[in-house]
Amino acid sequence: MVPPRRGASTAKGGSVNLKELSLHLGLSQTTVSRALNGYPEVGEETRKRVVDAAGRFHYRPNANARRLATGRAGAIGIVFPVGENWLLDPHFTEFLAGIAGRGAEADTDLLVSATHETEEEGYRRLARMRSADVVILSAPLVKDSRLALLARLGLPTIVHGRTISAEPYAHLDIDNESAFRSATEHLIERGHRRIGLINGDTRQTFATNREAGWRKTLVARGVGVDERLNLSGPMTEQAGYLAARRLMEPTHRPSALLCSSMVSALGVGRALADLKLAVGRDVALVAHDDGLPFIRPESMQPPLTTTFSSIRAAGKRIAEMAMALGSGESVETLQEVWHVELLVRGSSSIAK
Repeated sequence: MVPPRRGASTAKGGSVNLKELSLHLGLSQTTVSRALNGYPEVGEETRKRVVDAAGRFHYRPNANARRLATGRAGAIGIVFPVGENWLLDPHFTEFLAGIAGRGAEADTDLLVSATHETEEEGYRRLARMRSADVVILSAPLVKDSRLALLARLGLPTIVHGRTISAEPYAHLDIDNESAFRSATEHLIERGHRRIGLINGDTRQTFATNREAGWRKTLVARGVGVDERLNLSGPMTEQAGYLAARRLMEPTHRPSALLCSSMVSALGVGRALADLKLAVGRDVALVAHDDGLPFIRPESMQPPLTTTFSSIRAAGKRIAEMAMALGSGESVETLQEVWHVELLVRGSSSIAK
């Protein structure tokens, strides 16, 4: 390794600090920090030279020094109320894993801020302490006042999902309506006319979009909607169990079920087993799969038909978009809606 020039010395373990790296490169500390943090005003040739030198000399930025030099925290923030136990939700923790993994590759921290107060107070604390460059708004409501609050606080925000807003905003979502339209079409083509929906919380946009896909398809195909077959609530195993027991009442029993979560689908399978009914034989089942590592739909008996989109991949992409937003990229260029694939397996093979 070529030693630092102009009086710069390596610290323990062969690493250098910002001042030493800047001396070696013959650049100001501000320029080096801006190059490492992706500021667009730094030329590509300079950026590459700085990044290469940082790698050779094992430079690791000090968070306080970086904040002073660049005015940026080098962190992506996400806030949740302690009382809602989001960290017990496997969907949320898998999403966080995607964000944290991609952030680590770019020396960007994930600041998960729990608050005993309201979620809004948590955002105000982030803004006051300047501890995050960009905030991720998760689980957006159909009409979500948090987005306007974050704008007033001056916190750049990217939304995992979509909400109604008069102003453009950065977001990543999946096409939930199209996904559940495809799933409902698939079941209708198999001869099913009584298709139940076990959905998530319909205050949230993803759930209203999934219901719309189910409802619009039934109407368009002349099947009609039986409101007794439309249930919503938390996406837990127990909630899925209770919903399935309610839906399988003999007076309005469906021949097929569509679930918004693999976790809910586990509860549905348990309920059907208690009723001596078999998935794929007595009741067709389709669920949305977020790619949770502990539930493999292809390994179930029978293998489960799913609409699939990896929530960990979404977390990774959200981190990339958040870093771009923090570097000054326009929100209009940071708006993505992903297609969702329908993977047909044995659980929907029966026809009525």
